[in-house]
Amino acid sequence: MTVGSIYAMIAVGFNIIYNVTEIINLAQGEFVVLGGLVMVFIRVTLSIPTILAFPLTLLIVFMVGVLFDRLAIRPIKQPSVMTLIIATIAASMILKGSAMFIWGKDPYDLPAFSGRTPINFLGAFIQPQALWIMGLLVVIVLALTLFFERNIMGKAMKACADNPDAAKLVGINVNHMILLSFALSAAIGAVAGIGMTPLALMEYDRGAMLAVKGFAAVILGGLGSFPGAILGGLVLGLIESLGAGYISSGYKDAFALIILLLLLFVKPSGLLGNATVAKLKKF
Repeated sequence: MTVGSIYAMIAVGFNIIYNVTEIINLAQGEFVVLGGLVMVFIRVTLSIPTILAFPLTLLIVFMVGVLFDRLAIRPIKQPSVMTLIIATIAASMILKGSAMFIWGKDPYDLPAFSGRTPINFLGAFIQPQALWIMGLLVVIVLALTLFFERNIMGKAMKACADNPDAAKLVGINVNHMILLSFALSAAIGAVAGIGMTPLALMEYDRGAMLAVKGFAAVILGGLGSFPGAILGGLVLGLIESLGAGYISSGYKDAFALIILLLLLFVKPSGLLGNATVAKLKKF
């Protein structure tokens, strides 16, 4: 469930951008890496308390998402979806190289939010950080639900996801909504990176595999569906962990992808997706 919660957060970030732009942002994993590494710098190197380091890290990665849109997406003239996806790959390489230049190739640890003394629950020993990760997923879901249902900007983003041309006609700045989608997905990726670093460490080159797992969760749950992203992430994490525990940890990555391929043969739209992928979904 802990691993699945991380994948679910990454998958939600994928869907936020896809629903507004139809772009698959293949740099989403780099936002996760940046979240972990920036948090390490602020919390460990600068010795700033977690309660202050956490929002500061989110703000920094949020701004990286803004720059991502301004520098990698917005300048492209008459872009096609494929062109924009290639642009996200190029930006991913730049972010990865920048992370290596700044932090080097060593893995980094981060102090756990509530220490590392395991909790005994019905004979199972659970790291407190695992509960924090699952709690962060719940907070993200609740916050995004309120944002899209109650906030005027959230409703504007939903309008752009449903029909960008109609949104323009009623005065919504679609470019601003696209920028906000990249910034929000970056911040959500940062939350995943901050949560997982105390358990799994963080290094500069983990972004690609995290992006693959997050995208697999999106496809498993249904592209464009927020509930599907959460369900797909949790199912993917369970499959990986149970396969590693009962069969072999050496094939951990393969188990989930095999199940994903089998599902695509039977139900290509994913667990909660429609036959024709809808762009407007609700939590």
